[in-house]
Amino acid sequence: MNLLRKDLSDMRIDKFLCNSGFGSRTDVNKLLKSGRVKVNNQIVKNKDMKIDEYVDYIYVDGVKIEYDEFHYIMMNKPANYVTSTKDTDPTVMELLGEYDKYNVVPVGRLDKDTEGLLLFTNDGILAHNLTSPKKHVEKTYYVELDVEIKQEYIEIFKQGVILDDGYHTLPSKLEILDSHHIYLTIMEGKFHQVKRMMEAINNKVKYLKRISFGPLILDQKLELGECRKLTKEEIEQLLKHKK
Repeated sequence: MNLLRKDLSDMRIDKFLCNSGFGSRTDVNKLLKSGRVKVNNQIVKNKDMKIDEYVDYIYVDGVKIEYDEFHYIMMNKPANYVTSTKDTDPTVMELLGEYDKYNVVPVGRLDKDTEGLLLFTNDGILAHNLTSPKKHVEKTYYVELDVEIKQEYIEIFKQGVILDDGYHTLPSKLEILDSHHIYLTIMEGKFHQVKRMMEAINNKVKYLKRISFGPLILDQKLELGECRKLTKEEIEQLLKHKK
């Protein structure tokens, strides 16, 4: 059977290569025209060639390419970078390095001066489910405070606090590490929410770092500004939010 036939196939070779991290459509077209791509044992130069990504064997420079439709990247975001794909200030996209080729985007936002766990993906359904207000996905932050925090606030935060605009937040979990250091777990993502929650109790955030997002926990081995792919186990935990 000729697996290069155009019937009974479902993906163009250029899309396959783009999804596999070989750059933009322009980059991929140059790659194809150079004769460096084979499908099974035949060189393919036509970007419109249809393949079955789960049946056909695709090689670039003699190396077999395993197909992954979706990509998931963890970043330890540093301060002074905007969580956006475009901005006049430096953005987190500039820190992706080799992972930028996967055309991933950040899931949700971290404030410019906030550090910590930031997820990138090209899986739109998962990204939507992780950020939808209806899903109540937990996010935990390490917080350093300006003013001493009292034990009584643990119960107050369980009931939710009223922000400066009158919004009553959902219940949150406050864990006091010492007088000026806490973990705070929230289930929503209002603008500057952690900072505004602290202001609601006449306190101020001096330092803020997200350490978990849903089932994901920040890899402490990642230096600020570093990224890595998620492990198989981490992806499996994340995908439960896709259902």
